Amino acid sequence: MGAPGRRILGWHHLFPLTMVGLAKGTLVLGEQKRKTVALLCKLTTASQGGSLKELSFVGPTSYVQKPVCKTHLAQNLPEKPALEQGSVGRETVISSLHDMGFTDAHINDLFRIQPKVNHKQLLDIISEFILLGMDPEPVCVALKRCPQLVKLPVAQMKKRSSYLRKLGLGEGKLKKVLSGCPEIFTMRHQDIDSVVQVLKEKCLFTGEQVTEILSRCPSVLQESPDALEYKFQYAYFRMGIKHLDIVKTKFLRHSITKIKQRHIYLERLGRYQTPDKKGQTQIANPLLKDILGVSEAEFLARTACSTAEEFGVFKALLTREEQEEPESSTSDEED
Repeated sequence: MGAPGRRILGWHHLFPLTMVGLAKGTLVLGEQKRKTVALLCKLTTASQGGSLKELSFVGPTSYVQKPVCKTHLAQNLPEKPALEQGSVGRETVISSLHDMGFTDAHINDLFRIQPKVNHKQLLDIISEFILLGMDPEPVCVALKRCPQLVKLPVAQMKKRSSYLRKLGLGEGKLKKVLSGCPEIFTMRHQDIDSVVQVLKEKCLFTGEQVTEILSRCPSVLQESPDALEYKFQYAYFRMGIKHLDIVKTKFLRHSITKIKQRHIYLERLGRYQTPDKKGQTQIANPLLKDILGVSEAEFLARTACSTAEEFGVFKALLTREEQEEPESSTSDEED
């Protein structure tokens, strides 16, 4: 009985405290209610033309949150988003390209070639081209023609440049090669070696002549070794052209189809003759530049002295002849 009696007395002690808390809460609510009523009265007065100058704040002072010191928050602010950092990189690239001499039109074209490429990668590749002696316009043309160059590792580009210099292609000549065949930086090393080997060992050009050929006719780098050898043999044996003339006239840059069409047409017209073993002919052959270095209209008017219709008929007949040749050679072997 003693313990329950003490618990009951304890509850009696707690009850007055609870009533006091309720009384205080009632007073606070009553005060808020009076202030709310006063505020509504003032707002009603203002809506009827009165003034709100006396309203400095709403609610009691005890419920206004004091400003928190934000000095320590500045140290924990998040960094700038990645997009903003990318835009800064783009501006840096644009500024550097302007310093290299690129115009706004050039720069817009460069950014459109590979839109997703890293800005630093783009700048590094272009810088390498400038170091090789190229001007802004040829750089843009080369990258448009071969967009893969933009993604080329800079180390690989430097290694290829070093290899081409060993072939005798210094800055001036390498500039011509890049303008005519920018794919030289993306080609396989063995493919370039194969072309150089054919020119030296099969066609018997000197090292200096090979350098001149690569500089004057960089398109030969994209030809198969067999096709390149056949083109040389046609020039040397069929047309009687010597090594030096092949190099000087840029003969190897022309397609074998164009070469055969114009040469055989002149031959059948009696205007071209293959030199004998001593290099002599009974007629004066036209210069190579007048055969291959001019447009078709100029070739017909000045060199062949013929019409476009006649030349068109001849090209059709020549194509038919070349298609029949393999068939006739096959039948001869069977016999």
